[in-house]
Amino acid sequence: MQLPSPSVSRRGLLKGAAVAAGSAAVGIGTTGTAAAADTSVTATAPDGSTTITMSPTGGALSWSAKRRGATVVNSSALGLKLSDGTMLGRSGTVITNYQHWTTDKTWTPTYGRNATVRDWYQEMRWNLRDTATLINFSVQIRAYPSGVAFRYVLLDKGTATIADELTTFVFPDSTLVHSARDEAAYNPVAPGSIPVTGTSGTDDGPLTDLPLTATYASGGLIACICESSRVNFPRLMLSSVSGQPNTLATYLMEHTARGSGPVQTTSTVTTPFATPWRAVVTGSHHAELVDNAELVLNLAPANVLTDTSWIKPGKVFRCQLTTAAGLAGVDFAVARGMQYIEYDSGWYGPERGTTDATRSIPEIDLPRVLSYAADKGVGLLLYINPMAMADVDGLFSLYKSWGVAGVKLGFINDGTQAMTNQIIAWAKTAATYNLLIDMHDDVRPFGFERTYPNWVSMEGVRGNEQFPTSSHNVTLPFARNVGGPMDYTICYGQSRDKTTNAHQMAMAAVYYQPLNFIYWYDSPSKFSNTANWPGLPWFDAIPTTWDESHTLTGSIGQHIAVARRKGTTWYLGAMTNESAPTLSLPLSFLGGGNWTATVYADGTPGTSAYQTPVVVSTRTVTSATVLSMAMAPSGGQAVVLKPS
Repeated sequence: MQLPSPSVSRRGLLKGAAVAAGSAAVGIGTTGTAAAADTSVTATAPDGSTTITMSPTGGALSWSAKRRGATVVNSSALGLKLSDGTMLGRSGTVITNYQHWTTDKTWTPTYGRNATVRDWYQEMRWNLRDTATLINFSVQIRAYPSGVAFRYVLLDKGTATIADELTTFVFPDSTLVHSARDEAAYNPVAPGSIPVTGTSGTDDGPLTDLPLTATYASGGLIACICESSRVNFPRLMLSSVSGQPNTLATYLMEHTARGSGPVQTTSTVTTPFATPWRAVVTGSHHAELVDNAELVLNLAPANVLTDTSWIKPGKVFRCQLTTAAGLAGVDFAVARGMQYIEYDSGWYGPERGTTDATRSIPEIDLPRVLSYAADKGVGLLLYINPMAMADVDGLFSLYKSWGVAGVKLGFINDGTQAMTNQIIAWAKTAATYNLLIDMHDDVRPFGFERTYPNWVSMEGVRGNEQFPTSSHNVTLPFARNVGGPMDYTICYGQSRDKTTNAHQMAMAAVYYQPLNFIYWYDSPSKFSNTANWPGLPWFDAIPTTWDESHTLTGSIGQHIAVARRKGTTWYLGAMTNESAPTLSLPLSFLGGGNWTATVYADGTPGTSAYQTPVVVSTRTVTSATVLSMAMAPSGGQAVVLKPS
């Protein structure tokens, strides 16, 4: 989107609209001159479902949001603080002009939850002036059927140094927020009760990471706060506010997530400059929230790559660090319908003590494995620690010459303005050399998998390899995964699992993870007797990107069921927490005629969840069928639906 630019100097008055709605706008946008001092403006989603209101009461800016008449966010503050102490939006703010329009367009992602994405919203935009400093700025608000969003724009040409963002989120009474920092488990608490975390070397206080999900006393309404289009700006956290139990305030990170790297207390930018979008994805019920996650992508810059034909999401098998394991991994990938193998940390030596990632350890004949994989049509991914990335351009160029398919970067702890820019630069450089990129550890999504679709996945979550609870697993679809793709290794057949094997199987359909690491901690020999592993055909068949997705039912921390289509085949995954509900799932999303359902379900519970057997059955269903799923504790079901 083109940024608005004033037609006069920073001390001049804006003269009319400065932003063209572009070819995407429906009808003609409206421009006006200065409005009354205390006038409110509301953007309403074209289908009427959501609204976001902005008000300049007494010269101080505020905002609020609703979904289908229910309050999502009560009147809350807007504003930016500059390094000289100027607080834009807190007082003395006047409106110089406004614009509004409706946009309705459809775009095609390189890959995603759906084959097409509708970008349909109403935007209201106020151009404003701070009367004390005569600084010109803008607040842009948008209302989509899937939620609301807003951002700030500094309009004057030059530079500015931003010290803080003054946005707050004031929730209705009895709201709970599902708080998690770094790789901690989610903790549902009142907004004013975020636990204090951090150390003297990190951002310290009652802070929580994004995405952050809020649930309401009404029981149905749900919202997830995310950010999108973060460029040249620090990562956003949210903080409890002392004495304000329903309020969260924005907190711009000054340290990297785990305290390594330089501290940045301010961000200097070239203006005009737009801050990241603050997105509030909403649902009238919990399942709807999951299906509205594409709001984050709609707010991100469009794909900048002219050729994306080489970008192939898929399934990955991690190999042990030997030549023989790599060759066996390739054969396993071919047999099991997987697209990639990966050598993880240690392939070039101890990652915390080795800065040369241009040669493998003696135990791995990398040229041999690469050649064998290429002959079999399997790609190879390589792990790198940032310690070995002093010359990223040279390193990625070398990997391309070797025939490497992509890189997995470990210990990517973003947070500061500099780290945001570094992360984007890595994705851009990887694209230059036709490399996929997967970023691990404490990195959070901001929609740039749309802009650089080779950035195919990231972590930023308590991983499944830590064997979390099933409650954690059925929280993620409504929280972290709303923000963007999630690398969450599937640990099928692991005795340390706190879930059933069918629960692990269902993850492949429930989670959106375009690069899906399966059979974590395992070797091909474990599965040599396929009769012992009835879930293998499910993993063989399931893709990682989709033509169509529908969340059928769900409740955060309780249960979820998602159906996704690729071609003519549907894949349905259902998961539950430690309880054992029976889910009733209408199959109305199916087309006409008869369909064959292959059902992978939990059998009689064993002495531990892991020991619960997978039972396979088939039946004929139609779009009128309602599947009744009796779930085991910490269990799941996986269903393949094919037209008969």
